[in-house]
Amino acid sequence: MKAKFKLFLYLTLLWGVAGCSQILDEVPVSQVGSQYYNSLAGFEGGVNAVYTSMRSYYGAEVSTNLSVFGTDTYTNGSDGSYKYMNQYTASFGSNVSILTNLWNSLYSGINTANILIDLANTDGVTGLSEAAKNQRIAELKFLRAHAYFLLTQNWGNIAISVNGITNPTKDFTKATVAEVYAVILADLIAALPYLPTTVGNADYGRATQGACEHMLAKVYLTKATSEAAESTDFENAATYSSHVINNYSYALQSDYALVHDQSNQQNSEIIWAVQYSNDVLTNGSGNMTHLFFLMEYDVQAGMIRDIANGRPWKRYRPTDYLLNVIFNPADRSKDSRFKKSFKDTWLSNSPGTFTSGLFDNTKTSVTFASGDTAIYIPGIEWTVEQRAAKKFQVLVPSLYQANLYPTLSKYLDPLRPEIGTSAGSRDVFVARLADTYLILAEANIKLGRSQQAADAINMIRRRAAWSGMESEMEITASDATMEFLMQERERELSGELSRWYDLKRWGVLVSQVQAYNPDGAAGIQSYHNLRPIPQTQIDRTEGTSTNFPQNPGY
Repeated sequence: MKAKFKLFLYLTLLWGVAGCSQILDEVPVSQVGSQYYNSLAGFEGGVNAVYTSMRSYYGAEVSTNLSVFGTDTYTNGSDGSYKYMNQYTASFGSNVSILTNLWNSLYSGINTANILIDLANTDGVTGLSEAAKNQRIAELKFLRAHAYFLLTQNWGNIAISVNGITNPTKDFTKATVAEVYAVILADLIAALPYLPTTVGNADYGRATQGACEHMLAKVYLTKATSEAAESTDFENAATYSSHVINNYSYALQSDYALVHDQSNQQNSEIIWAVQYSNDVLTNGSGNMTHLFFLMEYDVQAGMIRDIANGRPWKRYRPTDYLLNVIFNPADRSKDSRFKKSFKDTWLSNSPGTFTSGLFDNTKTSVTFASGDTAIYIPGIEWTVEQRAAKKFQVLVPSLYQANLYPTLSKYLDPLRPEIGTSAGSRDVFVARLADTYLILAEANIKLGRSQQAADAINMIRRRAAWSGMESEMEITASDATMEFLMQERERELSGELSRWYDLKRWGVLVSQVQAYNPDGAAGIQSYHNLRPIPQTQIDRTEGTSTNFPQNPGY
């Protein structure tokens, strides 16, 4: 299902006054095309629009700024306007535009879902069968829960509503984290029995029971260490993750590299994805993640920018902790994930002889024919003699810079039509089975079931092994500790929009950034476990900061 965008404009007007500054002058939803979404086609388009609202996070720069920046595994590259989100400076405050836009978009999607649920529940959609009504309401509740989950993880106490708002209002107050989780869980539990177990190609991307149970597992796991924690949360996380693993047809890909192969996106490991396409009419701004992790290869000797190697925006540079501890060089002979997650070789696409601008100081000139290796990153230090013996430039750790570093390759998008195209067509994998195994492992560690945790971890480690090294990759029950799991999640999921949320859930965000992020260490404080509430939301709420106070520290 490639969700259409055009109806989103009709349906997302009025969560509070969180939209544009002229929101009070907007024509209410009730006066704009209401007869259209009373029709079956209009209602279906409205549901698709709520799916499309997920693109305000997944595939946008804000998602990587909120999950990759400000962690122990990535730090500032040379470019970008949001370095303060990694450095935790005073600029990271209530007027950050991309946070305001995300807040508005998520609440707009929530309100659209509310309006459509209200409409369906009052039999206001002509031609909608009972079965279709139940499924679409379930999908909308799944999406509403997902939006609230993103909001509360980032902002804590937030406003909640499960009723559609069709006229502007300024009457909002914060709910507690416990109240937010109650709404999230009620939505997911209510949705589960009405969602399909599988969908056909035409409906790929819609919520399924497996996606709902995966999300229930992650919500319970996160809630378990929040102020809303209950004693049954870890057990519930283990139960729902086990259901996903055992009750559906999901399967790990045989090779880690296949997971992120763009020609293999709809693979057996993917539980739920936010979709993009090559259709310029429906792709919006596209998935932009392919831009952010790339080093500046395109000004190096023998290289020019091309589609295959990507358009390098140089936002996120791996930390030494990621490269040397999590992806320990001593383990790379048995674990394939470093090799299959990071690009290490660039082949010359601009042949000739070059005598200036060389980063490899063992050479005064280099000469390349088309297709020759121009740049190689071994991932470990080489001696001067070893580098000098090569005809290409060798980028070793001692030469890494803010614009030259190992490049995460998971998001490369060689199917873009032109070199300068920023709108990528890759789907964003929100839930995949390897993460489900890791959720199960974490819950079991917390429950004291070390062997079950090791069994779950070994499923993904055996898959990650180089051929013949499967037994070498296995761990024992005594190895299945939280310290091990904290690193294993990043080995499997590096760059996949989870690290900041993981560190927060584990209660180690501040200590890990202080220890391993050289750009963020000085600025981070405990209050950075929450984000600043957008000032526009506070200003447009009745009673302003009295009724809708800013988060502490901002």
